[in-house]
Amino acid sequence: MSSRYRAVNWNRHKIVYDLVLAGSCMFFLGVFVLVSMLFHRPPNEISTPILVMRGLGTLAIVLLHVALAIGPVARLWPRTTFLLANRRHLGVTIFLVAGLHALVVYGFYGGFGVENPVLAVLVRPDGGVGFEFLGFLALLILLMMAATSHDFWLAFLGHGVWKALHMAVYAAYVLVVAHIVFGVLQSERSLVYPVGLLLGGGLLGGLHIAAGIREFRSDTRSPDASDDGWIDIGDPQAIPDKRARVVCLGKGERVAVFRDGAQLTALSNVCAHQGGPLGEGQIIDGCATCPWHGYQYNATCGQSPPPFTERIPTYELRVRGGRVEVHASANEPGTPTTPVTIPGLSTPSSEVQQ
Repeated sequence: MSSRYRAVNWNRHKIVYDLVLAGSCMFFLGVFVLVSMLFHRPPNEISTPILVMRGLGTLAIVLLHVALAIGPVARLWPRTTFLLANRRHLGVTIFLVAGLHALVVYGFYGGFGVENPVLAVLVRPDGGVGFEFLGFLALLILLMMAATSHDFWLAFLGHGVWKALHMAVYAAYVLVVAHIVFGVLQSERSLVYPVGLLLGGGLLGGLHIAAGIREFRSDTRSPDASDDGWIDIGDPQAIPDKRARVVCLGKGERVAVFRDGAQLTALSNVCAHQGGPLGEGQIIDGCATCPWHGYQYNATCGQSPPPFTERIPTYELRVRGGRVEVHASANEPGTPTTPVTIPGLSTPSSEVQQ
């Protein structure tokens, strides 16, 4: 989508992604209901609406775990960065599944009286609220995220504010877990739900901690600048072809040094679209391509190819004594630079755009 609120670049990859996602959700829900029917035979059968309700709720929490795991997984294993694409589609799907779960709940438990179904479910006879209210709050957060997933809101709010709003997904996760713990787990005798919830939470926590440790070690290993502002980042051939090495310049500023065959260029590690980690992407058609949403920047000047107008800062490079060095001072966004050639390698694997 674009900031002008119109659909753009709805390519085959996105269509296939959505079809696979929708098909997987339907398959999960169907298997959940059928298996539940097999394990709950008469006289202990469970009504179909409750099975659908449980299936939708389970599917929502599974998708939420997947969405929260993608970021640290991609950071720990760069080959999985393709999973970052279209995460917003996954986020909208989580809201739709959770919304359907809520509709079934309100219809089944609150739709046969004279009160408003929402109030009938959320407000207890004594006037208090229970675990249902926690789920309702989580649903409101998911609604906010789905409603602002369009690039119009990203451009309107700025990627800093937009990203901060969408970090509320962690609050939604805590609310959902509390909703389950104080709800279904109070009466559920099977160990499947509590064990699954513990494993899921432990896995997410472990992935985020491991990714954080990796980032911390990477930043602390970054060398200091010399008196003239140049920073030695090592052997240029150690940078993987079509990839980048990310160097921390201090105060959270990071630069991505990309290699395209024998040529090196340096750009800001922050994508202008959503603040994504550009250095975790790759060179495609001579452009540094962000792994989050595929935004591209000419590797020599930091300018997005027309008709796009995004620009990011560039950095000067040099090779001295067989080692590549980057200058700590950033150029203005969109400033052209001259690619540096790695000694001993004369032909780049693809032509860097000029």
